[in-house]
Amino acid sequence: MDHTIRVAFVCVHNSCRSQIAEALGKKLAADAFESYSAGTETKPRINQDAVRLMKQLHGIDMEKTQRSKLLAELPPVDIVVTMGCNVSCPTLPCCHREDWGLEDPTGHPDEAFEATIQAIEQKVLDLRSRIRNRSVPGLF
Repeated sequence: MDHTIRVAFVCVHNSCRSQIAEALGKKLAADAFESYSAGTETKPRINQDAVRLMKQLHGIDMEKTQRSKLLAELPPVDIVVTMGCNVSCPTLPCCHREDWGLEDPTGHPDEAFEATIQAIEQKVLDLRSRIRNRSVPGLF
């Protein structure tokens, strides 16, 4: 694969987990892939608890660089990561698909958001490592 690898983080509303993954992908894995996020529906704003905690924990202001987007707004992607939709997950054409099985922390205390952000951070770093080691099935 000779082009830049594009990863789409997808969940239904594109307002919390997928937005966190896009932001952390840009911060932690820009050397391995481009990060995008989208959903089958949008929300008027990114989840405000996620915005606040990402600023606090990672110094990232998601509202400055990101917004809730529909799948149709994505460029063609190589990898689709679903966040753990408990409804039917959106589908997109890609070479590799995986589900991260994360519960939506919306409506829960900060600890739930912090745990989700930490889990996404680890998964982004793992995906970065697998891409750099060329060990993603269907991609290489």
